[in-house]
Amino acid sequence: MDTAESQAPAGTGDDGCGGSPGETSRRLSREQLCVLVSAASLNLGCMMAYSILGPFFPKEAEKKGASNTMTGMIFGCYALFELLASLVFGKYLVQIGAKFMFISGMFISGGVTILFGVLDQLPDGPIFIVMCFLVRIVDAIGFGAAITASSSILAKAFPNNVATVLGSLEVFSGLGLIVGPPLGGFLYQSFGYEVPFILLGCIVLLMIPLNLCILPSYESDPGEHSFWKLVSLPKVGLIAFVIISLSSCFGFLEPILSLFILEKFNLPAGYVGLVFLGLALSYTISSPLFGLFCDRMPNLRKWFLIFGNLITAGCYMLLGPVPILHIKSQLWLMVLVLVVNGISAGMSIIPTFPETLSCAYENGFEEGISTLGLVSGLTGAMWSVGAFMGPMLGGFLYEKIGFEWAAAIQGLWALISGLAMGLFYLWEHSKTRRRSKAQNIIDTEEEEAGLLPNET
Repeated sequence: MDTAESQAPAGTGDDGCGGSPGETSRRLSREQLCVLVSAASLNLGCMMAYSILGPFFPKEAEKKGASNTMTGMIFGCYALFELLASLVFGKYLVQIGAKFMFISGMFISGGVTILFGVLDQLPDGPIFIVMCFLVRIVDAIGFGAAITASSSILAKAFPNNVATVLGSLEVFSGLGLIVGPPLGGFLYQSFGYEVPFILLGCIVLLMIPLNLCILPSYESDPGEHSFWKLVSLPKVGLIAFVIISLSSCFGFLEPILSLFILEKFNLPAGYVGLVFLGLALSYTISSPLFGLFCDRMPNLRKWFLIFGNLITAGCYMLLGPVPILHIKSQLWLMVLVLVVNGISAGMSIIPTFPETLSCAYENGFEEGISTLGLVSGLTGAMWSVGAFMGPMLGGFLYEKIGFEWAAAIQGLWALISGLAMGLFYLWEHSKTRRRSKAQNIIDTEEEEAGLLPNET
């Protein structure tokens, strides 16, 4: 990468800047391998536990007296409190300690996933709904702590290959999203409501002893900069809007896509989970490739951000499809659109972290775990804003205007964010050209002024 982040040595535990600038180790150190294993276990376990709700929980909640809007709020409250947790934990990452935050977050997330599995024993109506909210809130706080710490540790261990590593680890997030819905659907069909949550919660808890043994500890001094200074940078603000729009697109599908498929195509719950496979699998495969391109050719990141959002907008127009297109809704078309959407999501999401980190370093933020915590927390928080808005908007619009129009309206977010990023990069390019021309004029005048005394 062509930013200050490439000046820190890979695999060091302090904030020093030893080693050759831009030097990338061909061979992973033991410490880096341990970080990769820990982050992979977190992504896989927690994303499986998170995604198992999609195929069957909306129907189960409906039986318990929750409306579609209320179900969307149950999905959405997770993101709201993950937002708050990411901001707080990102700010105080140095004081709390990255490893302690990582382990504690996994413990909380695994425990409350098991607890979610016994909520069907509660009475129908308000008690069930309130407990769903409480359990999801605690789960969100735990996951927010773990993922903020994980992103910071990864960026610290791999300063020269941030996008490549984050993109590669999205394979495990994608695997969690791939395995979670069909596994949850089939376990629900075979054993009932409790088993999916208890099994996945135990898997997360069993990963904790491994991470206690292998995850390294990183220490650093608290930084002087704040979230507000970071997000007030125009480029970072626009990237934050991109993250929100993409996250809301993902969150939009959680509470209502399964309902639409059940209503439109009459598939059993186990097969509904397989429809989610197209999105998760294509995202999983494409993310490492986009991460590699982002690190090897940083100039491509702007194009990925722009076109990824525009393609995503087109996908949501075709997901229903929107009635004005006069295209008949078919299962094969929906799966194809979800596959393309997974690729466009990887194209847009992977560049956001390295672009934000580069912008922070260019504007005077110090290198080290403190700035990494701010960037990780901000990225997680913005993702949570969209993940909160998406399910709520999806549930509300689904009830009012139907899935086809609701998906088209959701796609407008990605369209606006893609166009906004395009306009910003055009403005940035023109500003750079003007500055370059002005500098050339100044240099020419200085050269001419230096020659004049010799000519007289």
